[in-house]
Amino acid sequence: MHGNTEPSKRFTDSAGGPDRRRLNRRRFLGAGALAAASVVAAAPAPFAVPAHAAAPVPARPRAASRPLFLGTYTSAEGGGTGVGLATYDTVTGAISGAGTVTGVDNPSYLAVHPDGTTLYTVNEQQDGGVTAIALPGAGGGSPTVLGTRATGGAGPTHLSVHPGGDWLLSANYTSGSVAVHPIGDSGALGERTDLVTHSAPPPGPGQQGPHAHQILTTPDGGHVLAVDLGNDTVYTYRLDTSAGTLAQVSYARLRPGAGPRHLAFHPSGAFAYLANELDNTVVVCAYDPATGELTPGEPQSTGAGQAGGNFPAQLVVTGDGAFAYLANRGHNSLTRYAVEASGARLRLLDTVPVGGDFPRQLALSPSGDLLFAANQRSNSVTVFHVDPDSGELRSAGAAFPSPVAVCVLPL
Repeated sequence: MHGNTEPSKRFTDSAGGPDRRRLNRRRFLGAGALAAASVVAAAPAPFAVPAHAAAPVPARPRAASRPLFLGTYTSAEGGGTGVGLATYDTVTGAISGAGTVTGVDNPSYLAVHPDGTTLYTVNEQQDGGVTAIALPGAGGGSPTVLGTRATGGAGPTHLSVHPGGDWLLSANYTSGSVAVHPIGDSGALGERTDLVTHSAPPPGPGQQGPHAHQILTTPDGGHVLAVDLGNDTVYTYRLDTSAGTLAQVSYARLRPGAGPRHLAFHPSGAFAYLANELDNTVVVCAYDPATGELTPGEPQSTGAGQAGGNFPAQLVVTGDGAFAYLANRGHNSLTRYAVEASGARLRLLDTVPVGGDFPRQLALSPSGDLLFAANQRSNSVTVFHVDPDSGELRSAGAAFPSPVAVCVLPL
């Protein structure tokens, strides 16, 4: 939540770098992203299979260490000092700290370039900004801050990289606007090319104005969606990939007071699932790639108590499109949904305790077998194993301590 609905949110009051764009994602991720390089354990000796066995006994998966980044509020009491660096074990899910990128203010949301060489973070404060951080390649080294650019608004809470890799999109929550920045060959950001403020429809009940909470590109790449909590609206834009400007083509209105926060697409690209922060619901939306129109369905239960006591944060969808998970702040749980009818329907299965307080953000590992939750008020990240057949979640062990954990990004 934000503003007068989220007391825990706090605000306070150069570009350039080496050319890393040519380093491909496979090489970067396979060789290691941090000074703590990826470590691959030796494979165990094969098991002897009895003659009567119906099938061979599978070898245990090899453990490997992968990069993980942590977002926080540097201005909050007990907050962090920058972007947290860590690694996680791909088999056990255990997280190990690896340092901090300092000199980055309030990096509350993170995204990585499609080629894996540059990390981007918002600077969630009154004079909002976005920062680029070059990540080390196969030769090791430390992440390097490339510079910060102003978003032209206050309190940016979300950003994403356009799939082409040439544009960074960001959403200014407090001022209700969305911005576009060009990405150079080095990964550094250029001056802002567009800023659009949401002015209509009018704010929902209890809201003083628009509050842009998320901006992302649709799976087909044809449109950009901006989710606005204050206006109870999801806006559809076209991005001019030559000029870096946004042109609105439509908008979808949610019921008054819904407070849409974040959405996640089904892998088919035909449906998106929207978490409504204020009325404690989720909504299945149909997406038309030809027109960019988003059509919301009926609100559904989160299985996590009543509105006013629970504030949904974010949905994630498994890579095969079979299950979706919702973070519930207040109820402090994760809701599991079965995805049915080729993505057109969510069926609530259960909720499980998240193992922390106020789960602000969720992320699946690239393999999809681990789910990470950033728990803001308990200063922790919890990890779960994901059963590929049932979607059931099983705790991976003790929580990892992280100051004011509001974002977790596993690579």
